[in-house]
Amino acid sequence: MDLLLLTSEASPDAVLTSLTLLPHDVRLAPSDTSSLVNAAESDLVLVDARTEIANARSLCRLLDSTGARVVAVVGEGSLVAVSPDWGIDDFLLPGTGPAELDARLRLVAARGAPIEPEQSDKVTLGELVIDENTYTARLRGKPIDLTYKEFELLKFLAHNAGRVFTRAQLLQEVWGYDFFGGTRTVDVHVRRLRAKLGSDHESLIGTVRNVGYKAVKPTGASRPADESGSGEPD
Repeated sequence: MDLLLLTSEASPDAVLTSLTLLPHDVRLAPSDTSSLVNAAESDLVLVDARTEIANARSLCRLLDSTGARVVAVVGEGSLVAVSPDWGIDDFLLPGTGPAELDARLRLVAARGAPIEPEQSDKVTLGELVIDENTYTARLRGKPIDLTYKEFELLKFLAHNAGRVFTRAQLLQEVWGYDFFGGTRTVDVHVRRLRAKLGSDHESLIGTVRNVGYKAVKPTGASRPADESGSGEPD
């Protein structure tokens, strides 16, 4: 994506620490009205709102009036000042991690540029449809309320339906190398996903005893969540 970052800083990572880790083109411009002419050339406009809140709010409102997609970077202590009249599409904290940052930027961009059907990147598992471009999952056409990590875990399993992964592998693939929690984190998220899928579809996530988990490709009949008994991997 082509990102325009309005800031007085000399580098993008001074505003968003993870931004330079992502494969996006970032252009810097001053945080004033002279930069409005560049907004139309960008997929998204990021506004450095960590300081000078009043000026940032005015700039965001002006950008919104041009039809630009606007994301404000706000310090945690200034969140109380953010309100709907800013006209922003989303806000970010300066320390937002790279995976979450990329997902939220893509989601905002997707709202501004509807994806053609042939461009839509969807994964289907029975009656479950996962749309990576909009970060949504639907079951029988109804949206499922998932957290970011729940979505990432479900997406990864569905992408690799039929393949078994250990909890350690899932931690590495979904949570990343820098995650310091235990493997039981995977069990907790699987339980939550099954609960949200409901009793009729919880078997989409199967347990392979003593090994791990996999996404189960539905056949004609419903299959149990645990292929060799109930519960989690030992």
